[in-house]
Amino acid sequence: MKRFSHLIALASVALSLSGLAHSAETKAAKPDLAAGEAKAAVCSACHAVDGSRGLPTYPILQGQHPEYIVKQLTEFKEGKRKNGIMSGMAAPLSPEDMRNVAAFFGSKKAPEGTAKNKDLVAVGQKIYRGGIAKKGVAACAGCHSPNGAGMPAQYPRLAGQHADYTKAQLTAFRQGERTNSAQMTAIAANLSDKEIEALSDYIAGLR
Repeated sequence: MKRFSHLIALASVALSLSGLAHSAETKAAKPDLAAGEAKAAVCSACHAVDGSRGLPTYPILQGQHPEYIVKQLTEFKEGKRKNGIMSGMAAPLSPEDMRNVAAFFGSKKAPEGTAKNKDLVAVGQKIYRGGIAKKGVAACAGCHSPNGAGMPAQYPRLAGQHADYTKAQLTAFRQGERTNSAQMTAIAANLSDKEIEALSDYIAGLR
């Protein structure tokens, strides 16, 4: 009986130590914003972190879901997403570096954007909210949410994104130049130039 009690006591201690170790690992895995800011310094030339919206040909990363940023950096590094500049930038980053950089950008907020072409806004809004049934195009709001906030770890935030960048990515999906999302490739394949332009402009002003 004493031996049994002793074994139970040892098991309890082991479980306690295991719990402490797990807690320590969880704490250690928490992103380091300061380290992320330091690593992101080189990114600021294209992706602003100064409260501006940055250059329209590059995506706004401020406020983007960290999980999505990590996914894209990983895929640039692994060659699943093609871009000469970004592949080179991602190559030396460790998984921890990626989490830190992503958390840093995710903690920021970019100024709201605006749509520029009033004639296309209504078209873009209709596609974004309701899709195009006859062409098999699903509503963007179904995955990216009605206000463009997206879903962490699943779908990126789109609200306020540069129209030029969104247009370039939809076109790249349509033409098979960007291949890291079968879902987006299928959707973009059925969009015309005008529909892509309308969607991109609408998204830029979404909030």
